[in-house]
Amino acid sequence: MSEFDEVVDRTGTASSKWNRYGADVLPFWVADMDFRTPEFIRRAMHARIEHGVFGYTEASPTLLEAVIEWLDEQFAWRVQSDWIVWVAGVVPAFNMACRAVGAPGDGVLMPVPVYYPFLSAPRHGDRQAIECSLALSKGRWQMDLDGMAAAVTARTRLLLFCNPQNPTGRVYSREELVALARFCERHDLLICSDEIHCSLILDPEREHVPIASLSEDIAARTITLMAPTKTYNTPGLGCSFAIIPDAALRRRFNAARLGLVPGIGPLSFVAAECAYRDNSDWLPRLRRYLAANRDLLEHTVAQLPGLRMTHVEGTYLGWLDVRQLELEAPHAHFEAHGLGLSDGAQFHGPGFMRFNFGCPRATLEEGLRRLANAVSAVQRP
Repeated sequence: MSEFDEVVDRTGTASSKWNRYGADVLPFWVADMDFRTPEFIRRAMHARIEHGVFGYTEASPTLLEAVIEWLDEQFAWRVQSDWIVWVAGVVPAFNMACRAVGAPGDGVLMPVPVYYPFLSAPRHGDRQAIECSLALSKGRWQMDLDGMAAAVTARTRLLLFCNPQNPTGRVYSREELVALARFCERHDLLICSDEIHCSLILDPEREHVPIASLSEDIAARTITLMAPTKTYNTPGLGCSFAIIPDAALRRRFNAARLGLVPGIGPLSFVAAECAYRDNSDWLPRLRRYLAANRDLLEHTVAQLPGLRMTHVEGTYLGWLDVRQLELEAPHAHFEAHGLGLSDGAQFHGPGFMRFNFGCPRATLEEGLRRLANAVSAVQRP
């Protein structure tokens, strides 16, 4: 039995995921796994707790060293320590990016569907959101560069980008990223790239390529966002970083946080350093477990009439196409059958539902049983 098979009781912990619904609904919505954070991270946090003082804390030189070495080892991307800006979460970071780039009224381009906090970030910074739909071609979600070119205006300054893509689970190839980089150069767009799921690639033949690693020119126009929190299931610790090679852009980014974005706590920094120094087999085993969960979800969906989904290459999020069920309120229908899913309309993908399969196999199997019941209950003419 794998440690990932353990069903951890999260009741009584004020869990946002589990508190959203009543006891009769299993939650598969928010991107928060139901696995324990690995023991080596918990031990490091306990050791820091024993110190007994939790004052304002900075990123230590050893943490910066760990991140720089990890980026080099994982992606052959060599960054400098002064390029790294620590932020308490990627959501504040891409809101900061919208404030840092351009001027009020300028445009921010976003391929959709996308992680829903993207959608409000331009408005928070008094920018104009410009949406362009991803294209579903041959069973894969792809960027529609022609559609993006048609959507760009003379005042578009920033591309908000997500890779691995949430909610579709795409991992963009190097060739796709090169094409996107050239597009941004042609239209003189800066890039804010959310790459928080970069360590959760489920297919061995896929690789994550940070778009900023393609060239120095692309790096100079890119804000790359990463964090250990999704991979090691510490999202509540709120610890992420932006990599911003261009000094002027970095200054504007830092100015955008003043008075708005809090610092990071000492336990979060400890967990982050431990994660980036991890050379155990925990993460490879997690990826294998998630891939098996994904396969079970995809197999089940393929057997259910009216449901479809594309293959999940990365993340632990399935993007279910429920349009053929012709439900007036898909979220309410599945909730009535004991399933708490994320409504695709929230991601600007109406007719879809997002399914978080980052959970023990027994929990997933019960969820899939309920999914089948929900589909069979649909009244068809």
